[in-house]
Amino acid sequence: MQRYLTVMRLFWSTSLAAEMEYRTNFALAAVVSLGNMVGSVFALYLLFSTGYLPGGWKFEQAMLVLGFFTLMNAFANAVLRVNLSRIVQHVQDGTLDFILLKPIDSQFWLSTRNFSAWGLPNVAYGLIVLMWAGRALDLNVSQYAMAILPLVLGLIVLYSAWFTLGATSIWFVEVHNVTHVLHALLEAGRYPLTAYPVIYQFFFTFVVPVAFMTTVPAWVMMGEHAVTWVAGGAAFAFGAFVFSRIFWRFALRYYTSASS
Repeated sequence: MQRYLTVMRLFWSTSLAAEMEYRTNFALAAVVSLGNMVGSVFALYLLFSTGYLPGGWKFEQAMLVLGFFTLMNAFANAVLRVNLSRIVQHVQDGTLDFILLKPIDSQFWLSTRNFSAWGLPNVAYGLIVLMWAGRALDLNVSQYAMAILPLVLGLIVLYSAWFTLGATSIWFVEVHNVTHVLHALLEAGRYPLTAYPVIYQFFFTFVVPVAFMTTVPAWVMMGEHAVTWVAGGAAFAFGAFVFSRIFWRFALRYYTSASS
């Protein structure tokens, strides 16, 4: 484990050093992310300004969901998109051969080789939203701490789903459209799960598990069915991660290297 952590630190430090050569791009990305954040808060404010309470949620509670969605989006931009979207390119160019020959787990290499600093501003914005909403709801430090585990479990679910889709590029080289569809579906995480009709609640819990990434951490932070949701999230995350590992090894059995 120490060896892998050291390798990941080296990967990310070199990636950050390369991206910081273009500081203006980072500043522009921070401004764009801020604009998106303001737009999201304004849209949520308009939804609640009429007195409508979707799914019985208050504005401050819905802001918790938006904060977790922003953190999820930061993880996707900083880690997932810059790594997993390149699996297709490695398969097309035959460079996956060199990765498989390295004395390190191929899934780990493909998942952590790059890190984008452009996702970092969303981390700050998401935390600011969570702190504001938590203060408005009079939440304490222990309630914030309780939300860390379900948030991590939700990110594991997101990673596992994204990596599994990326692994299908061994059969279907052009899977960019599928990942774009997944990212579009994740936009549903901006709003509380119970704001949707029942059929959509089922879809966003068990088919595209957006609920485990945004709504569940908010529920746990507010103390609603915390043990049940954390246990369910842990089981779902473990199953999704194990499936991604098994599926990757299965996919490699059908990979034809560039040298063969």
